[in-house]
Amino acid sequence: MSPAETGPLRRLRRYASDLRLGPLHSMHSLAVPYALDALDPDETRRFEKHLATCARCTDEVRALAADTVRLARAASVPAPEDLRERILAAVRTTAQEPVERRPVPGPGPEPPLAPPRRAPGRALLALAASAAVLALVAVGFLALALARTDGELSDERAAAREIAHVLAAPDARASTGRDARGRGIAVVASRAERRAVVSVTGLGRPPDGRAHQLWVMRAGSAPRSLGLLDGETPVVAKDLSTRARSLAVTMEPDGGSTQPTSEPLAQLALESVGFGE
Repeated sequence: MSPAETGPLRRLRRYASDLRLGPLHSMHSLAVPYALDALDPDETRRFEKHLATCARCTDEVRALAADTVRLARAASVPAPEDLRERILAAVRTTAQEPVERRPVPGPGPEPPLAPPRRAPGRALLALAASAAVLALVAVGFLALALARTDGELSDERAAAREIAHVLAAPDARASTGRDARGRGIAVVASRAERRAVVSVTGLGRPPDGRAHQLWVMRAGSAPRSLGLLDGETPVVAKDLSTRARSLAVTMEPDGGSTQPTSEPLAQLALESVGFGE
């Protein structure tokens, strides 16, 4: 087991433990389906109230954020076709072991059957693993902070769902690039959706009066701005053309530019994720 796997697996085991412990601990186990918008309205209200006072749940989501960036950069492979449907189904259900009828030797009445038991091991761990797979990808790109207004929380959840939609696309592919100074871009893109989730790393804070701006470089066309970056917070690049060859980050005046005015600080080719014809 690699060091990078230790944290995620520990969190999976703790998530499974919460499920086994029952109602008193169930609020902690709602973080995953909450981020996926898989709770009913009453559960959503209860968990949002809980989230405002629970440092553990907030820390858990932040930890998942770090795990997700590592997972997204791990390899350029297609997502399974039924990933989203399978994970959402797993979040809502918990498997149970079948009740076995045991024969009693000799005459006499048969004792009553034992009540059904929840599966203490494989089923719960499978549920936890299935639910957490998409959570590590979907919610990991957004670390929720505690003090949020209703509007801010709603916006963040909408952004999380938009990111999850791209990451769960059947043709979603991941790629990353980093230079010798540690500056890089990570992307998970769907050609069918014409979208990509983009995250940068190693750029640091821009000087006062300056900003980092993200661009898509296209064959035969001028670069198109994808907006200003807010630190390492991921953005969703939309309406990508098949001619999109690369993503680039430049340093621009505060407020941004209509065209790049400096050499790229980081750049990533998009050929490996299905673009760049």
